[in-house]
Amino acid sequence: MESDSIDCMASSDVMDDDEIHHHQLSSSLSKTHSNNGNSNNSTLSSAVHASTTSVHELLECPVCTNSMYPPIHQCHNGHTLCSTCKTRVHNRCPTCRQELGDIRCLALEKVAESLELPCKYMSLGCPEIFPYYSKLKHEALCNFRPYSCPYAGSECAVVGDIPFLVTHLRDDHKVDMHSGCTFNHRYVKSNPQEVENAIWMLTVFHCFGQYFCLHFEAFQLGVAPVYMAFLRFMGDEIEARNYSYSLEVGGNGRKLTWEGTPRSIRDSHRKVRDSHDGLIIQRNMALFFSGGDRKELKLRVTGRIWKEQQNPEGGACIPNLCS
Repeated sequence: MESDSIDCMASSDVMDDDEIHHHQLSSSLSKTHSNNGNSNNSTLSSAVHASTTSVHELLECPVCTNSMYPPIHQCHNGHTLCSTCKTRVHNRCPTCRQELGDIRCLALEKVAESLELPCKYMSLGCPEIFPYYSKLKHEALCNFRPYSCPYAGSECAVVGDIPFLVTHLRDDHKVDMHSGCTFNHRYVKSNPQEVENAIWMLTVFHCFGQYFCLHFEAFQLGVAPVYMAFLRFMGDEIEARNYSYSLEVGGNGRKLTWEGTPRSIRDSHRKVRDSHDGLIIQRNMALFFSGGDRKELKLRVTGRIWKEQQNPEGGACIPNLCS
């Protein structure tokens, strides 16, 4: 089924079932049997929690409000701040305005070594507790950390879990939402001879209970203008490896095929594009596939997504195709 073609523009698109046209520290204390014991334990637990919270507040930089890590600096009056902010305040204490010098607060650094704190993504489901100096490294890789919005073509600072981002993409970016694991798209541009960057509207697919993002864009690869299509998985890298996808373009009796593993949206859109991890078509070839007088891009991209499953007998991976 064919519908009218739509040129590449800022953010509008039309979707059809057959074809889509785009322009687009806490501790628990054991209870005693006496009421007096319960009261004492409660008081002690509260004191421990208050003490930990108080120390944690001492380790908060007064400038950036982030946790401070060695080297922790202090002024002659004992006010502290992190090493990054020391340069930002031009070596002047932000509290008393005295010169900072090069004084290390070794006592506070030592106290930090004794602390164990929950991951900052505890509210998102992370149950882990780490020594103070290990916490930052964990948080940079925590599987519960929020994802960045995968929308390309604008600077979107929204972060959240996958269900939140799916709703955000649908309601705020008005992207195409498509169910199923096969697709047949035609990307249209009225003046492909213009050498420029162009990003078509994102498409989000829902299959196998997961979400995938299909990207298509034009950009300069060296001195050559090219078009590129690639898929990203809305989830972590390890889970993304359970899936594969193929992309195909063709015309005039020829075709190009790409097969690979979708990249996680933990990797930015630009990182995936710059690694060339997808189907790349040179402009002349794209126009050849478009047919006609080759003055307008009408590039049809078909593809499918499948899940790799372990063969219980041989241990090999076999494809599980979406019905």
